[in-house]
Amino acid sequence: MSRFDAPVLRKLLDEQPSILPDVPDLAAITTGELIELYDRLYAQVEQRMWAAPSPAFGAWLARYQSLFREQQALIEQAGQGLQHHFLIGVPVADRPAHLRTCLESIYQQCLLYGYGGRDAGGRTAKVTVIVAEDSREPENIAAHRMLVEEYCGKGLQVEHFDLPEQFRLLQAISETERRQVERLLTTQPEERFYQKGQAANRNLCYLKMRQLTQIKDRTLYYLVDSDQSFLVNRQNASGEQQVAALNYFYYIDRIFRTADVRMLTGKLVGDPPVSPAVMAANFLDDVAAFLAQLSKCDPHGACSFHAEAAALPADAAYHDMAKLFGFDTRADHYDYRCPLADTHDHMACLERFADRLHAFFFGEHLTRRTGFHYAGSFMDLSPARTIYPGNYIVDFDGLKYIIPFGHLRLRMSGPTAGRLIQAEIGARFASVNLPMLHGRTVTADLRAEFRPGVERHPDAAVDISDEFERQFFGDLMLFTVVAWLKENDLAGLSDATRLQPVVDQVENELLELYAAKHRAVNDRIAELEQWLAAAPQGWQGSPALDKLAAFLRNMRSNFGDAAPAWRQIQSRAHRGARKRQIVDALANYRDERAAWDALFTR
Repeated sequence: MSRFDAPVLRKLLDEQPSILPDVPDLAAITTGELIELYDRLYAQVEQRMWAAPSPAFGAWLARYQSLFREQQALIEQAGQGLQHHFLIGVPVADRPAHLRTCLESIYQQCLLYGYGGRDAGGRTAKVTVIVAEDSREPENIAAHRMLVEEYCGKGLQVEHFDLPEQFRLLQAISETERRQVERLLTTQPEERFYQKGQAANRNLCYLKMRQLTQIKDRTLYYLVDSDQSFLVNRQNASGEQQVAALNYFYYIDRIFRTADVRMLTGKLVGDPPVSPAVMAANFLDDVAAFLAQLSKCDPHGACSFHAEAAALPADAAYHDMAKLFGFDTRADHYDYRCPLADTHDHMACLERFADRLHAFFFGEHLTRRTGFHYAGSFMDLSPARTIYPGNYIVDFDGLKYIIPFGHLRLRMSGPTAGRLIQAEIGARFASVNLPMLHGRTVTADLRAEFRPGVERHPDAAVDISDEFERQFFGDLMLFTVVAWLKENDLAGLSDATRLQPVVDQVENELLELYAAKHRAVNDRIAELEQWLAAAPQGWQGSPALDKLAAFLRNMRSNFGDAAPAWRQIQSRAHRGARKRQIVDALANYRDERAAWDALFTR
């Protein structure tokens, strides 16, 4: 029989007698049965919590977290050490503000839910974070190291996997083996062993994780981006609320103990996970709709852009080519939700809107943030086809399924890798509704954090040419893989001769799609420039209009006919060089994977 008191559980069952039918006498059941009772109860609590309005939601959440802490104490008292140890890899390049937010969210997860308990030294017993350094600037490396020390002081197990250690670990691989996997890792010399790219740095982190593994069949490897948090966003009457309302470690641990899963991935909520290169058309539609609505308002009247009760945008609503990914976004536009809390007028609303317009070039979307939707049990799995590089988990054998092609520095590496992995392991690659909160920007001026492919200039100009070019050819690689796998198996991918016409066909299709979006974007820019030139009388002279003009200049320089990225996409010579790279990378995928796999089986 269990001798555990369970006051939180008892109080809940007393106050909510209908929450769980046929509850046995708690004093008469075994410890194992009592632990399972908590497992059965969580789904019932979740249903009530997510249906509750504020402030009832907050009360349910506090009780929910208390139940998990109480169950964890029971697990520790019973000495049941079946829980997985999580090694969390966080690649980071020149992003101290982002890293702080990420580490704080991990710390809060451990504090609020208590997963794994604490060791004799008061540290998180089953959660270890590896900060995989990739910074160029010494001051940012120092800031990252200080954050590691700070959170170690709080009891979170954190290791700083710095550049010298990474280089030594890479050199520890024999020269023959290193040459076979150099495109998966890096060929950069020791004096420039920074900003190697997310794929290369992530794969190097795998080597560190393997080194830290103590019990292979009781360890899970969680890959997280530094601009993400273990939080979700909930819409309430006062706007968007960020809450630690998912017990990620508990559910992932249970999934890997009860389901035949090798790789698990979760989506993202908050800021879109895609480049502004594929959001420009719909963003301008929303800007135009907002200005049209605003034109009819009294500039000094009370702000009327606070429709918090309206539904958040649907999945992939931010993507100009969502249909390519199987999503049907029907809305012509999404309304702007003013985030200002105090009493204010329409002029202040416009000022706030204009202040954030330039954040679009860093990945924000003012009108199409994704919100969290509770969809039932967090144990429910669905087949996956896309790796979200900042939110996926593998077991030890799953460390073989790296994100390849890092040497090309293309975007869409996660979806491309996902298709290849799906073709290899099928249903053992699964998705679960445990998204993470994605925040592209953390500072008001956007100047403190590194974003690859985006250049900022002193005159407020923003250049996304590099990211735009990598987006187009990342799409080309992804949809080449999709087209190939419709008609061929994975093994045949090494046949470059058969692969070339598939690349050519996908190239033609993408050129048409990109050209259509190019026209739509430039038509909308012209319309907005006309609106600006003839702005309604009451709005003229507002500093916000100057910011809108600067935003449109940036849009023209990045999306107009003379934009460097657009000219590269139109260049046959440039496309030819990129296509040769893509064919070569795909044709060598199986050989490189075999060499990588050998590192983990020797």
